[in-house]
Amino acid sequence: MIIRKLYKFENAHIVRECTSRRCSRSLHGHSYKVEVKLSSNFLDNAQMVYDFGLMKLSIKELIDSFDHAVTLWREDDREYREFIKKFSERWIELPVNPSAEQFSRVFFVMIDRVLECMEFRNGEREVKLYSIVVHETDTGYAECFREDAYNKNMGEIKLEEIKFSNRIKEEWSDKRLFEKLLKKEKITPPSEV
Repeated sequence: MIIRKLYKFENAHIVRECTSRRCSRSLHGHSYKVEVKLSSNFLDNAQMVYDFGLMKLSIKELIDSFDHAVTLWREDDREYREFIKKFSERWIELPVNPSAEQFSRVFFVMIDRVLECMEFRNGEREVKLYSIVVHETDTGYAECFREDAYNKNMGEIKLEEIKFSNRIKEEWSDKRLFEKLLKKEKITPPSEV
């Protein structure tokens, strides 16, 4: 069975080296929608694949980190990156160009690690990330599956190469959230959400 949770965020970026001059040379933004699809062949004690309430924690917070932020590519011009970091409190630097395709891969890798670290407490079994769909516009989206997320031909995504501004990290309910993911430490949900 597959379940889906939809998230929304506003984000600005430049997608260098793309065909469209507007996108490749001008800072611009989108109203993104992200679909997180989880799957399992089992149901938990409440007869659900995974409680949507649990997704409000680390999954929602990681996606929300991109809201009202500028996403940078670490290979972009140093002066541009430093300028954005100087004048914007909310920024994320990625090891890949911030296209919809790469956003879907980045979210897949991050959320896959969240599920790997999550301490399941209600009989959840074999909950896996099925896919991530990133809608950049109403008419265009990219969908990432496991084989896409870890395909080095598309650019390797290492969690330790994703950088969040201090302001974003301060807003997380668990200030060590990303550090836990990097170290593969258990994430323990509260007893009630």
